[in-house]
Amino acid sequence: MTSSSKEMKLWYRKPATRWVEALPVGNGRLGAMIYGKAEEELIQLNEDSVWYGGPKDRHNPDAAAYFPKIRQLIMDGEVEEAQYLTRLAFTPSSKFFGPYQPLGDLNLWFGRHGRTTEDYYRELDVETGIVRVEYTAGGVSYKREVFSSAVDQVLAVRITCGTPGGLRFCANLTRRPFDGDIHVLGDSSIAMHGQCGPDGIKYVAYLHAQYEGGTAQTIGDFISIENADAVTLWLAAGTTFRSSDPLGQCIRQVNNALAKGYERVKQEHITDHSGAMNRVSLELTDGQRSRSGLSTDERLEQVKAGGEDAGLAALFFQYGRYLLLGSSRPGTLPANLQGIWNDNYKPSWESNYTTNINLQMNYWPAEVGNLAECHEALFDFIDRLRVNGRETARKMYNCRGFVLHHNTNIWADTVLNGLNVRAATWPTAGAWLATHLWEHYRYGGDLAFLAHRAYPVMKEAAEFYLDYMVQDDRGRYVTCPSASPENRYILPNGGMGYLTAGPTMDSQILSFLFDSCIEAGTLLGESGEFMERLREVRSQLPEPQLGDEGQLLEWLEDYEEEDKGHRHISHLFGLHPGESISVAKTPELAKAARTTLTRRLANGGGHTGWSRCWIINFWARLGDGEEAHENILALLRKSTDPNLFDEHPPFQIDGNFGGAAGIAEMLLQSHSGEINLLPALPRAWRSGSFSGLRARGGFEVDLSWSSGALTECRLQAKQDGICRLRAAVPVAVTDVRGIDVPAEQDGSLTIFAAEKGSSYLVKPR
Repeated sequence: MTSSSKEMKLWYRKPATRWVEALPVGNGRLGAMIYGKAEEELIQLNEDSVWYGGPKDRHNPDAAAYFPKIRQLIMDGEVEEAQYLTRLAFTPSSKFFGPYQPLGDLNLWFGRHGRTTEDYYRELDVETGIVRVEYTAGGVSYKREVFSSAVDQVLAVRITCGTPGGLRFCANLTRRPFDGDIHVLGDSSIAMHGQCGPDGIKYVAYLHAQYEGGTAQTIGDFISIENADAVTLWLAAGTTFRSSDPLGQCIRQVNNALAKGYERVKQEHITDHSGAMNRVSLELTDGQRSRSGLSTDERLEQVKAGGEDAGLAALFFQYGRYLLLGSSRPGTLPANLQGIWNDNYKPSWESNYTTNINLQMNYWPAEVGNLAECHEALFDFIDRLRVNGRETARKMYNCRGFVLHHNTNIWADTVLNGLNVRAATWPTAGAWLATHLWEHYRYGGDLAFLAHRAYPVMKEAAEFYLDYMVQDDRGRYVTCPSASPENRYILPNGGMGYLTAGPTMDSQILSFLFDSCIEAGTLLGESGEFMERLREVRSQLPEPQLGDEGQLLEWLEDYEEEDKGHRHISHLFGLHPGESISVAKTPELAKAARTTLTRRLANGGGHTGWSRCWIINFWARLGDGEEAHENILALLRKSTDPNLFDEHPPFQIDGNFGGAAGIAEMLLQSHSGEINLLPALPRAWRSGSFSGLRARGGFEVDLSWSSGALTECRLQAKQDGICRLRAAVPVAVTDVRGIDVPAEQDGSLTIFAAEKGSSYLVKPR
């Protein structure tokens, strides 16, 4: 990326009038949405730990007593009775979590600017993480820069004008309709305090104005600036979730920034942010004329009208990486349903952590997109989930290990959430999340991480299922009760079923987890009863089954689906992100997956943004670049806001992350022990290049192609190992000096030994 190129910027010719037109900045913890209004600027604020309500023990005291009966009813076919009892005995006394909420608003009042504005321009530079607003009012030029610094943990708003002494405005903090108390802390500082519910966390937002020339004073709860040459507004925020004295911490953070000065804080922010963003570049060329003269919303409208724009897809990919870096950093909470950006005090689904795909999808681009450190926030959160999940496993099911259901919150709650039993009664989220640590190891190869961080989580997750599963009448080990997330089937009596034994997704997730545990345990020298039991149960998990139309069955029985176009396509987990379904290794299952996917789409599937993104990844794994590309276009046309936020609707950030991961999956795959180059390249991306994408096995990959064919690939080995390389054409491998590397051919696979620290050039023969 280059900072001068508009290809890696979101830019607009007018201010935002809606939240989904505003531009986001974030440092993983502290976020803001900048509207760019000339006269009355609105900067909406978020801090990742501002959640309503405190931690609670929500376990239903009757769960353990009724668990055996509910299970037996399902096994006996009395599903409706089991569902009735589950709502009574499993749902907690406090049914729903408190929501993630806004911190508040920073309001800037500039008087008459909006009446005479000319030459308006605003942008988000994805590379630097800076939002800029420029305009002319009354013949005077005005400029603003806004960024959220991870280095200094402050939000900086820099305001300048073209006339000495030309700045006059006031600033205040609000939180309508839950305004906090405002305290004046001097001529140029105010603080907003409040609490999110009687048992909730206490929050603080601290604002200080650093002015050059002119004067500053507080009048009421406003900071008023008169006749200044330039002003930097510093904002820090914190809560009692992390600090017993959040105000003192905020003041220290602002004072540290003041001591450095704006230019140094800005430069250190750029160095930090661009250092992460510039690890990966992506250029997609479709042969059409340059669109650099079109604003981002104009480009999006052209696509919505039926056009195509490969450059916009590349921007969407980088924007996904940008949002992950802005909402998930070491030491922060993980990205929730909206990352960290939320303007609603009662957001949809409480903007919590939905763990039957959405939280997991948030992190799909982390490893391949070379932002592995962003994954750490999720790993820290899983450590907290383990603690609470042990209690839930014991209290609800009398099992070892830890369990997590379909939702959780800031307090890492592991009990069922809500009254929707078909969504809440899904005990397999812990298994899925545990595989994220395994994936981190597979990309990075850190044995210490595997031994001390990943494997203990994986093992404890597996222990729960070794206790929880039961054998059915065919001797297969199945989860019970469980569900295929949020979906329903029609019972033989015409009733609606959702609880079941052994839904396909559970078997696929547990196959993936158990195989990963066995491989990891072998690497670490693990032996004994656990490994033996794991192998035994793994061998007796249900195998994939096909229906009358050649589709994969979602449940163990060939039930009629209540919604044939359901947004969840859970029974294709084995295709993605799992690895049990493969075009090369299991062609019959791959054919069944294609049939399943086609049926879902034919009946209206993919109507939510995140579901569309899962479909992109499915098609990429099936090697179908044309279908994957059509779904990228559908994502942009049907589920993308002017600021490129993804719509469920409403806004959910998982689609931004899933879309970015899907684009990477079309260009590079590395599951099943091999690296696949350009596995799903569509004709529309006729030429292009990428650099810095990561592959499992410890590789970084740079690659270019022209007219749809590989031109050159460079592999950088970060560890020793065997590289199994798949390409559409025969390739030759040399070192950087041009010397041939010994390799063997196995069909379309080229296999060679890679040495840590070495680079390899791959070219068509």
